[in-house]
Amino acid sequence: MKVRAQIRLLPDRRRLHLHDGPIDLVIQAFGEPQAVAAAYQTASSRFVNVLDELCCELAFLRLRCSSDSPWPRGKVARRMFAATLPYAAKYFITPMAAVAGAVAEEILETMVAHAELSRAYVNNGGDIALHLDRGEQFVVGMVERPDRPSLFGTTTLRWDQPARGIATSGWRGRSFSLGIADAVTVLAERAAAADAAATIIGNAVDLPRSPKIVRAPARHLAPDSDLGDRLVTQAVAELNPVEIDHALSAGCQTAELLLRMGLICSAALHLQGETRVVGNSGKLNRRITPTRERALAHA
Repeated sequence: MKVRAQIRLLPDRRRLHLHDGPIDLVIQAFGEPQAVAAAYQTASSRFVNVLDELCCELAFLRLRCSSDSPWPRGKVARRMFAATLPYAAKYFITPMAAVAGAVAEEILETMVAHAELSRAYVNNGGDIALHLDRGEQFVVGMVERPDRPSLFGTTTLRWDQPARGIATSGWRGRSFSLGIADAVTVLAERAAAADAAATIIGNAVDLPRSPKIVRAPARHLAPDSDLGDRLVTQAVAELNPVEIDHALSAGCQTAELLLRMGLICSAALHLQGETRVVGNSGKLNRRITPTRERALAHA
């Protein structure tokens, strides 16, 4: 018997938790109580069909993205394809690189279309879609490692800035990485775009021939991986300052390219205690101070 999506309010009675298979969303909306209730109801109704829709096109979504490929049919799948298409000519990427951000984006858009909210976020395991009405802002934290959410800095996103999507990639994260970044956090205009860009930049933070890095074919670790036989990072030994600088510089070159192309607003690259920032959409503050937004601070 099929287990349906799990939908519940978290103990604080302010955040909504939606879970179905690999999709795990934490949502918070701000506004009049009736508007928040309507937003949560709409989000729940849309969510129950998302995974089934994706599964219907999963074989296609695991293929390398190409400008010659037909567009997928589903709304979330089309968001994924649109977010990864700009990279198709230069990089190996599949639409799955944007799945978490695209799901967050879809649920947020549904909420905002049906309720008047001052602020809202949909956090899909650290890939976050944001809504900010005039005069509003969010404080967002950046983690040192996706698997161990300790913050190394925060940034404030205001309503008059373009960034509405945040995503983090790293070799210890939920998905495989070709690179060695502990965390690459990207701000972009949309969550799916941030998700795809974080993957590309995270892959670029690398020391390709270093014996300090353990890699394995993705297919050996997950037979259905969209990365096939490409080598994904499994362990990184302690690096010296020159090696850290070299790997981060390679990632920064890619981030700067994406910034010039208009694909991202900014990026923070983190490797073994060192951080580089590309772009200036929101000021990075490395002094972590208590804030009521800490529930959101897992970008």
